Amino acid sequence: MSDTPADETAPGPRAIASGIASGADAPDGAGPDGGLRGRLFVWMQYLLPQHGLSRLVLAATRVRTPWFKNALTRGFLRLFSVDMAEAVEPDPCRYGSFNEFFTRALRPETRPINEDSRTIASPVDGAVSECGLIEKNRLLQGKGRHYTLGDLLARQPWAKRFEGGSFATIYLAPFNYHRIHMAVRGTLLDTVYVPGRLFSVNTVTAQHVPRLFARNERVLTLFDTDFGQFALVMVGALNVGSMATVWAGDITPAARRVVTRIPGPALTLDKGAELGRFNMGSTVILLFEPNRVQWHPLLHAGSIVQLGRAIGRAA
Repeated sequence: MSDTPADETAPGPRAIASGIASGADAPDGAGPDGGLRGRLFVWMQYLLPQHGLSRLVLAATRVRTPWFKNALTRGFLRLFSVDMAEAVEPDPCRYGSFNEFFTRALRPETRPINEDSRTIASPVDGAVSECGLIEKNRLLQGKGRHYTLGDLLARQPWAKRFEGGSFATIYLAPFNYHRIHMAVRGTLLDTVYVPGRLFSVNTVTAQHVPRLFARNERVLTLFDTDFGQFALVMVGALNVGSMATVWAGDITPAARRVVTRIPGPALTLDKGAELGRFNMGSTVILLFEPNRVQWHPLLHAGSIVQLGRAIGRAA
């Protein structure tokens, strides 16, 4: 099926009805400043052993003992509304571990990929934190906070390609689908692991932690596409047990926390193909070179997006 927008110069109204919404469904913690409770939550994160907690989560979510993994799964389903009818395996207790449940595959018909070769498809289910143009080398984090491309991309030699380009930051809540797919067809050029902290990536934390996305642990991926070079950054977060790509497997947690180039095969992934996955909620950042893409006019902070739906178009 195709959700191709009718307008040839910008994504049209059908894309709006096909997975871009706004307003009440903004990321967790949205509000003027998160309030006192939000500030305390952020302050506590500076004190927590972030990597130690995340390793515990990694271990717990991969336990295969039935009573333990089923208790975790049932507790999660009490906290969050999850539509298991979309999953290939709808019975949450039939997964071998909580992690297998959390990263469950969806039935393909529930997330049709926009087939128009000139559109950018959302790579995930989630909510837009910010999107727009990169101001020279600065990206908007939110509420007047910025961070630089050089910091985000650990000063990779290809970082300057994206100065003045376009970006979109998408937050994945715990209840979202947690596999990441290709926004456009692309050939893999580079994969880089960048060590860092593991602050939460929800809206409250983004309001209070400077350079949040450039401080957290992350995995950089770079592709050559019909839209020029395209980068997708997977940003780690508190309690994210691991980040993985389909060509390298689990990249985090890393044995050595130093910037590391990950060897990759000669690989071309079609639009909509699986790229990687998170264990627990986090954020992806999309980067395009200048004058390559136009975001959907209704794509803004707070927009809800769905995997496969058009969020932008070739400029």
